[in-house]
Amino acid sequence: MTITRSGSRMPSRGSEANFTGNVSVEPLFPVNSPSRTSGGSVTFEPGARSAWHTHPLGQTLIVTVGTGWVQQEGGEKQEIRQGDVVWTPPGVKHWHGATTTSRLTHIAIQETLDGKNVEWMEKVSDEQYNDR
Repeated sequence: MTITRSGSRMPSRGSEANFTGNVSVEPLFPVNSPSRTSGGSVTFEPGARSAWHTHPLGQTLIVTVGTGWVQQEGGEKQEIRQGDVVWTPPGVKHWHGATTTSRLTHIAIQETLDGKNVEWMEKVSDEQYNDR
């Protein structure tokens, strides 16, 4: 059994290649073989969001603070709030982030396949982000 104490995990700024705006990523737990699952807490300041991306085995988001948006390619942008749980199936192109006026924190849980848990793509444009 391993206990990782609160405050011992150092958050880092989300990569400018994969995020727009101020994003903080705190690793919660790494893959511990034979498990393939890892998780992190991601905080988006107002207006911040991820780039488009997919996950080889899907992803679960648990919203812990604030209000945000999620959108899968070809679908409508949907609002998410504290307590909501979002499941994105394997290979579905999507993005998520804060609204323009609220910060958002979610726990992201995903599995790794062949050494990868995410495939990053192009950034979400301001037009896509602001589209109603």
